[in-house]
Amino acid sequence: MAADSESFQARWVRPVAWLTAAALTVFWSSYALDYFVTGGSHGSAFHQGLLSRYLDFDPSSITDAVSALAAMVAAVLGIVITVVSIIVQLSSDRYTGVASMFLRDRLNIGVMGFYIIGTVVGVLLSVSLKGDYVPRATLTVMLSITTFGIVLMAPYFGYVFWFVEPRNIITRIRRDAVRTAREGAALTDPALLLEAQAATLSAMEELTDITSNSISGKDKIIASGAVDALKDFALAYIRVKGSSTERWFEIGELIKSNPDFVAMDPESLADLVTRRTWVEWKVMRQYLGIYNEALAQMRDINYLVAIDTRYIGEAAGQANDEELMHLVFRFMNSYLRATLNARDVRTAYNVLNQYRLLVEAMVRQGHGQMALEGVKHMIYYGHVSFDSKLTFVTETVAYDVGAVCQCAHEAGAPEEAGMLDAFLQLDRPLRARSQEAALLGVRKAQVKLAAFYLTEGQEQQARLISEDMADEPADRLAAIRESLESVTTKDFWEIIDRGRNFEYMPPAQRASLSTFFSWLEVPSSPSES
Repeated sequence: MAADSESFQARWVRPVAWLTAAALTVFWSSYALDYFVTGGSHGSAFHQGLLSRYLDFDPSSITDAVSALAAMVAAVLGIVITVVSIIVQLSSDRYTGVASMFLRDRLNIGVMGFYIIGTVVGVLLSVSLKGDYVPRATLTVMLSITTFGIVLMAPYFGYVFWFVEPRNIITRIRRDAVRTAREGAALTDPALLLEAQAATLSAMEELTDITSNSISGKDKIIASGAVDALKDFALAYIRVKGSSTERWFEIGELIKSNPDFVAMDPESLADLVTRRTWVEWKVMRQYLGIYNEALAQMRDINYLVAIDTRYIGEAAGQANDEELMHLVFRFMNSYLRATLNARDVRTAYNVLNQYRLLVEAMVRQGHGQMALEGVKHMIYYGHVSFDSKLTFVTETVAYDVGAVCQCAHEAGAPEEAGMLDAFLQLDRPLRARSQEAALLGVRKAQVKLAAFYLTEGQEQQARLISEDMADEPADRLAAIRESLESVTTKDFWEIIDRGRNFEYMPPAQRASLSTFFSWLEVPSSPSES
């Protein structure tokens, strides 16, 4: 509220006050100069006083001035309408719904109403003058309206430019959507509830349109703002979802014809109602469309979509919304599938990072089974990457799953054993096809996890990994040991988004390698010796 008050003062109160004060100062200074110095106050008029002299209107000479006042307000109204129409039309061509949003804004309506009222008052005043009578109070009011109307024009133009600024449009759509969903979710009147559903869905699609247009125009800042607005809406909705009426979760007639819902299998559509997730599904369905569109044009948006989807998943975990957690994993899986189909290794690398962070959040929140499900999905896409000859993605999966196993151990999650067992399944297809590069990466990640277990005093888990590697060729094990022991800094020699070398281990963990490899009878590397 304090920020809104400060913004109102900066945008309206101060400019209007400054311009009004400046205009009145100039006028009254020059008028006083005429009154006292240049001889404009001869005779008895001098005894009237400065203000009384000014207000002593002459009926015979004021007629033209009054007509000019009405014409001036009408002219200003015409300028305002012309400029505003051009600005709003240009914005409407790029962002749908701007015109209706503009006409719903109370301040815009108030300013237009002020100018219209001022014009009507001026017209009525112009015909109220008599040869021997001037309605001084009405004329003074009209002078004030005209003065304020002219002064108001500049701040109002500034407000209009601010109003149609893309980031403000995004904020306004998101804020209106949150308010509509919050109020609509509590409604019991069927007609009003259906309208609230339609308005909520429309707001989501408006944000998607802004994102798509921004991606086409290579406007990353605006696209990022719209993507984040969808996330902010989803998070705000999750907070009020628990107090919603049951009818809100039904897909009403006004939104059932939406293309995303029409294309769905009837059983899947019914599942959305049963699982109470049509709003979140629509948000992430918009994300999936944005993700596919950005794959070939703006990778940063892909990363942001994955980040924001993770935030939604974490919020679902905090709210113990199991159905929404499942839904988030399904969409994260869809992102990975689209990325692998496009053979975009870099994007897969970054999306997997967000996937890992989501799974770790599930572990810390106590949703171990959900985290285990996520690990199994990661293993699956590691195999898909291997089949697609995207071996670096498979290696990335290995290091990420190893990190999740560490997190599960530190959190004391009962599902840690299942995660470790799934991790040891990752290299099975690789060994069968003798893919050395991919197999080396996966085995390094497993050895790194074993070294972690040894530093934690968990020899049993480390032995499981050792037993899984017992039939590995000696030269491969020696290469793995030499590679891991040679990495002594966490910083990679290139700039990477994750900021850490996969193979780096803290000194204590790296020192545990000698114990692990002694079980496999692998001699120390020359550099270590």
